[in-house]
Amino acid sequence: MAEVKMFYDREGQTLTVWFTERSNEYVCEETGEEVVLMKDSTGRVVGFEKLNFSVAQSDSLHVALETVPA
Repeated sequence: MAEVKMFYDREGQTLTVWFTERSNEYVCEETGEEVVLMKDSTGRVVGFEKLNFSVAQSDSLHVALETVPA
């Protein structure tokens, strides 16, 4: 089973999501939409970071993941 790792930095207002180990990151690419794509040496996206992401102080961050057939 694949593992997705998510990190929310309230102070830095970023949400970072990794689809593989962070050590696979080779290069980052800004999309221009406050999203940074992290790619491996073959150009495959291994994670992303959403900039200026915030959740109200009293709220919890709930995440739902769904798989789709290949």
